[in-house]
Amino acid sequence: MDEVREHDYVLLYLDERRKYLIKLERNKKLHTHKGYIVLDEIIGKKFGERIKSNIGEEFVICKPTIRDFILKFARKTQIIYPKDASYIAFIGGISNGSKVVEIGTGSGALTCSLASLVKPNGHVYSYEIREEFYEIAKKNIEMLNLFEYVTLKLKNALEGIDEKDVDCVIMDIPNPWDLISIAKEALKGSGILISFSPTINQVEKTLRSLIENKFIDIHVVELIEREFQVDPSRLRPKTTIIGHTGYITWARKSI
Repeated sequence: MDEVREHDYVLLYLDERRKYLIKLERNKKLHTHKGYIVLDEIIGKKFGERIKSNIGEEFVICKPTIRDFILKFARKTQIIYPKDASYIAFIGGISNGSKVVEIGTGSGALTCSLASLVKPNGHVYSYEIREEFYEIAKKNIEMLNLFEYVTLKLKNALEGIDEKDVDCVIMDIPNPWDLISIAKEALKGSGILISFSPTINQVEKTLRSLIENKFIDIHVVELIEREFQVDPSRLRPKTTIIGHTGYITWARKSI
C-alpha cells in the first residue's frame, strides 16, 4: 500500500459535498467546520486510512485523481469538464506516445488530462495568447508535476503551428474555423481534429471550414451527464444534472 509522505497532495473525504485537496506540510493544520486536522498526523499513514479531527469527526485519506485536481484548479476561464475531456481523449485516440497540439490552454485542465495520458513517451504542445491564462495554467501543470510532458507556448496559433505530423489537434477557442487549414498542416494523414465550442453558431462555421478543407468522418456531439442518488432504497436521478457545457466537433484529415 502507498504510504503518505510529506509534500504529497491528499484528498480528505468527509462526505460527497465536503472534500479537501491539500498539500501536506509539517506544523500546519486543516481547519474545517468539523474541527481541525493536524497535517503531521497524516504523514506516514496509508491511503484509504481514516483520521479524526480534534472533535472526533472521521475523514478518509484519499489519493487524488486528475479529476480531483481539475475540479479544484485555480482558473479564470471555464474549464472543459471531465465528461467532455474523457470523450475528447477517447475519440482522439490519445494514449502513451501520442503527439498532441492544444490550441487554447486556458487554465490547463484539459492540458493536464492529456499529459497524464500521453506520458511517458508522448507530448502535449499547448498554445495560449493571454499571458494571465498562461501563468495560471503553468502553476496548475506544475502542481501535478506534468511539465516533463507539456510544452506551453505564449503564442497565437494563427501565426502558425510549429509542430508537424501530430496525431491530434484540439481547439478550445472562440474562432476555430479560422485555424482549420493551419491545424490541417500540422496533422499527420488521417489525424484527428477536435473542436470544443459552447454555441451552435460556432459549430456551423467550423463545419463549413472542415468541409472546405476536405476533412472526412465529421461528427458533432453534445454530452449530458446525469448522476443518480446513491441510495439503494430510493435509486433515482438527482434533481440537478450537468447539462450543456459545449459541442464537440471532430473529423479526420484526408490528404
